[in-house]
Amino acid sequence: MVFELRELFKWRVLSPAIAAGVVMVAALSGAVGLAPANAATVVSPADFPSTTQMVTVMSDARSSTTATLTAWDKVDGAWKATIGPVKAFVGSQGIGAPQDNVPRTPEGTFAFDQAFGRQPNPGTKLPYFQADRQDWWDEFPSSPTYNTHVRQVKSPGGDSENLYDSGPVYDYAVNIAHNPQRRPGYASGIFLHVTDGSPTQGCVAVDKASMVSVLKWLDPSKDPVITIGLTANQA
Repeated sequence: MVFELRELFKWRVLSPAIAAGVVMVAALSGAVGLAPANAATVVSPADFPSTTQMVTVMSDARSSTTATLTAWDKVDGAWKATIGPVKAFVGSQGIGAPQDNVPRTPEGTFAFDQAFGRQPNPGTKLPYFQADRQDWWDEFPSSPTYNTHVRQVKSPGGDSENLYDSGPVYDYAVNIAHNPQRRPGYASGIFLHVTDGSPTQGCVAVDKASMVSVLKWLDPSKDPVITIGLTANQA
């Protein structure tokens, strides 16, 4: 189904007081009328003007630990739902401002950059590496490589994650670049990855088949982004 954007929102992720805008959409159905009650929501972020691929993760409340994930393509100026909607899990403290050691999923619009997994590349066009026990995500705020992938035998320190030993949730994953400036304390290691059926430590998680579909679909030439926020009735 194709949806027409009614409004453009702009949100710059420049402070911990993050918020996600959402835009109501209506189905293109020949006659002009109100959108059906179950119409999806979609966004068009002004900070990513060249984006033609978008993943939305919409929750009913900031305290909720579940959300709905949909992947969209922008075709002839309109957004078309390509994958989903599917159930997603978010942080055990819901969504909101990111903070180290707080299991909350960042709220806002962010780029995707690095994909990885314990399994071989399933066909994504994003940069991808197959993780082994020497692959870490540095989550030690005092480290010069904080919030980056590092390859070494020992942990970079702190709460750094071994991307292989973390288990099947990282069979397939992609980094959500919510903190590209790598500001200490602003959270690190926020991924879209495979779910284990539980709320996360701040990531977004979906079933494995959906995760593989998203990875195969993502194309860096289309400047893909992810928007995490509230459904329209909470905006």
